Amino acid sequence: MSKVFVNIGLSLDGYMVPEGMTLENWDKPEKWGAKWGALMSWLITQQYFRENLMLAKGGETGPVNDLVRNTVERIGANIMGKRMFEMGELMWPENAPFHTPVYVLTHEKREPWVRPGGTTFYFINEGPARALELARESAGGRDIRIAGGPNVIQQYLNMGVIEELEIALAPVLFGGGRRLFENLSEPGSQFRIDKVLAGPAATHLRYVLK
Repeated sequence: MSKVFVNIGLSLDGYMVPEGMTLENWDKPEKWGAKWGALMSWLITQQYFRENLMLAKGGETGPVNDLVRNTVERIGANIMGKRMFEMGELMWPENAPFHTPVYVLTHEKREPWVRPGGTTFYFINEGPARALELARESAGGRDIRIAGGPNVIQQYLNMGVIEELEIALAPVLFGGGRRLFENLSEPGSQFRIDKVLAGPAATHLRYVLK
């Protein structure tokens, strides 16, 4: 059966998104670009990531690159929130990077948006449980990634359905923004450390349910 997991980058002080990284400030990267770049610097140099997004050939190989490849290849469907989709819509290439069905939680009605390369965005008005149900149906036995943002991940943590957390902890401090572990109900799911991979720009942590 498909597993439900999270795979994200996180600052040392617990933020997924820096202050100022909003649609309104999208054309003002001086407000957020340096922090976001520092958070994700470990990823953009990896060969698999660069080739999967058709950015360029070449890049770093090794354990971190293998981790990126294994994560992408296990995904059969993605779930994200409207805010993440709207920001991604501005920056993703035409051949969107998911290559799976993507279920977007939103209150707005919109027809499915089909992109080259196997990505189709479906806009779900019935809430997170319905999005997960549809994702399981379409994943073909592969796993389901809760892509973000923080609020969406928190909703699924509160539902108790997330089975694994993959966190790339970068040695940067944001000092503000949107935190990952907020608004959680008690008692929450309990995780144990499954794997730690130290890289030069991030420590890769994998937690699984106890």
